[in-house]
Amino acid sequence: MDRPILGITMGDPASIGPEIAAKALADPSVYVKARPFVIGDRNAMADALRITKLPLTLSPISTVGDARFTRGTLDVLDLANVDMAKLQYGKVSAMCGKASVEYIERGIAMALAGEIDAVVTGPIHKESINQAGCPHPGHTEIFGALTNTKDYAMMLLGEDLRVVHVSTHVSLREAIERTKKPRILTVIRLANRALKALGIAEPKIVVAGLNPHAGEHGLFGDEEIKEIIPAIEEAKAEGVRVDGPIAPDTVFGRARGGLYDIVVCMYHDQGHVPLKTLGFTFDRATQKWTSVSGVNVTLGLPIIRTSVDHGTAFGKAGKGTAAHQSMLDAIDVAVKLAHGRQAGLFA
Repeated sequence: MDRPILGITMGDPASIGPEIAAKALADPSVYVKARPFVIGDRNAMADALRITKLPLTLSPISTVGDARFTRGTLDVLDLANVDMAKLQYGKVSAMCGKASVEYIERGIAMALAGEIDAVVTGPIHKESINQAGCPHPGHTEIFGALTNTKDYAMMLLGEDLRVVHVSTHVSLREAIERTKKPRILTVIRLANRALKALGIAEPKIVVAGLNPHAGEHGLFGDEEIKEIIPAIEEAKAEGVRVDGPIAPDTVFGRARGGLYDIVVCMYHDQGHVPLKTLGFTFDRATQKWTSVSGVNVTLGLPIIRTSVDHGTAFGKAGKGTAAHQSMLDAIDVAVKLAHGRQAGLFA
């Protein structure tokens, strides 16, 4: 466990997924701390090496035991599920959606069997997986379903901000309906355990309000009074260091300032907007993203799953210009969580 085994899913073959996986595994520092390999298609990864002009040797494998785990070699567990004659970079397709789901399924199976220590996922496209017949809206829900996990949550990590969500891929109306005490309490508990696994001995958690001004004592809504505060009080009674609810327009600044280690957010955009504002840099002159950083972690699973915190970036696919920092960050967090699990801190 000095170097955990990481299965890195290639993501959508028509996306930047293969390119950022190749770029990350060309970084020598990765092999100092981990034993990584790609779960994908050998031909798609070979094309990624061509596109990125990386001096790596492709090594197709059929089992983890075949992997070399050495710098300069890119081990690929080849599922042979991409027809390169039909592949169009930057395009939605059922073929690519089906392939990307198959990489996830294999990674989950290997992690559940103990063959690998963590799954690190590349980006998938929601429309492509939908065309392929996948009933789930995204990675988080796929991992929850295939591991038979009822209580799970999405945690995002940036350089100086962490957030975790009570709800994610649902309408805003449904998100409000899901703001209930049992779910909020579950997410607080999951956040507390995850931060301990990351090496924070006594996590400081803060809960964001749902409504403007955190409801202003019921003036702008009563969810804080009826659901959020009771969840916080019960968590405190269990010994968790948690405050709130704090108004959403100030809570993230407090967390960035070091007052808290993580913000429990009530819905998808409440957490995603501040984290991506900090981690994503857009250059007005070139009309391109110059920096994309951040990590997505699914909490509550029986296995470790981390991911890049960005989408398929179809506009950049096939050009070799995609930034891979988020993949490096996801690998780093997976390693930390694997060590945390070995120490009995992650469950």
